[in-house]
Amino acid sequence: MSAPFTNPFRPGAGHRPPYLAGRLNEKREFAKLLTQQVVTDNLVITGLRGVGKTVLLEELKPMALLDDWLWVGTDLSESASISEASLAQRIITDLSVATEAITVSETVKGAFGFSNDIVTSAVSLNYHLLMAIYANTPGLTIDKLKAVFSVVAGNVRKSGKKGIVFTYDEAQNLADHAAKEQYPLSVLLDLFQSVQRQDMPFLLVLAGLPTLFPKLVMARTYTERMFRVLFLKQLSEPETREAIYKPIDDSRCPVEFNKPAVAMIFKYSGGYPYFIQFICREAYDAYLQQQAHSKPTSIPITSIIRKLDTDFFAGRWARVTDRQQHLLHVIASLDNADTEFTVQDILAKSEEMLAKPFGRSHINQMLTSLIGAGLVYRDRHGKYLFAVPLMGEFIKRTMGVDAEFLPAE
Repeated sequence: MSAPFTNPFRPGAGHRPPYLAGRLNEKREFAKLLTQQVVTDNLVITGLRGVGKTVLLEELKPMALLDDWLWVGTDLSESASISEASLAQRIITDLSVATEAITVSETVKGAFGFSNDIVTSAVSLNYHLLMAIYANTPGLTIDKLKAVFSVVAGNVRKSGKKGIVFTYDEAQNLADHAAKEQYPLSVLLDLFQSVQRQDMPFLLVLAGLPTLFPKLVMARTYTERMFRVLFLKQLSEPETREAIYKPIDDSRCPVEFNKPAVAMIFKYSGGYPYFIQFICREAYDAYLQQQAHSKPTSIPITSIIRKLDTDFFAGRWARVTDRQQHLLHVIASLDNADTEFTVQDILAKSEEMLAKPFGRSHINQMLTSLIGAGLVYRDRHGKYLFAVPLMGEFIKRTMGVDAEFLPAE
């Protein structure tokens, strides 16, 4: 007896969907980077939350491994950005996972900074050895890291591997702290630029919110020439259909979505992978309940969107003040709210909508606060965008002005 067919849709932070639709161009770009004889181009993967950055990273990993690259990396928490030393420990910890299986068996006097010790047997390039190299190298943090990378580079080549791909998700958390004279972000960029100039086979892949690349350029202007940038957008309608149909293309599946249902899911998800998974999961469960009670099947979209509001948007909305909510309402009412908007756009709409409109300086101040809250970001051209997908539609629903987007059941 075969196992029952369970709901295949999995909305979640970084959870791989049952079928990864689209992203073929992004995978081709990464494949090109793996062919570099000398690494000159690195990769930034950026986009709004829920667009699939983490999932894409996981999709790139087997590509690198199959092409004889080692793969290391993790999420970059804010703690890794506290100081240069904390960043160095993060890098060495991740690096040691890949190098632990590599051994050095030659006899070397005073090897790796161990006073006058003589290494005459196989030594693993594990965490303790890499940290010993780091600790016993004189100079600044970056000098110590360069020494570690230099030792690793030669032995990676001897092991038959092409190099190491360093991948860091949530990289927008990295920052320099001039007031504390700590520059972990600059150290990371300087490190990879330096070792790549010396023909060391290390490729850097950073993923994060749209604030990431402007932050990299602000830290080091040469990063414009150091990275290729892939901005992940929502899926097209054909790609959305694949994301819906492929997971349930199984004779055991008790649920079918017809064309009107798929069109509805595309409309309300906006093509964003997380929202597709969320709506499909809820619709799938609703269909089963309707079937169990011998009712006609339909998507209870109003209930699903309300649940999405509670699960995804409400926490972010609760973090802003009442006055900031009013400003966000003004922004959401702009014709160009889903694309780029300016302070002048907000100012004009505020004067049109409010008895007591916002002043220019007040708008600038609140936009800065909203950037810090992760609701808005500023692009390199000085224009602003929502940092959360479909945030404008949520705001209009919350403020009670978008009856068309959330129909009555």
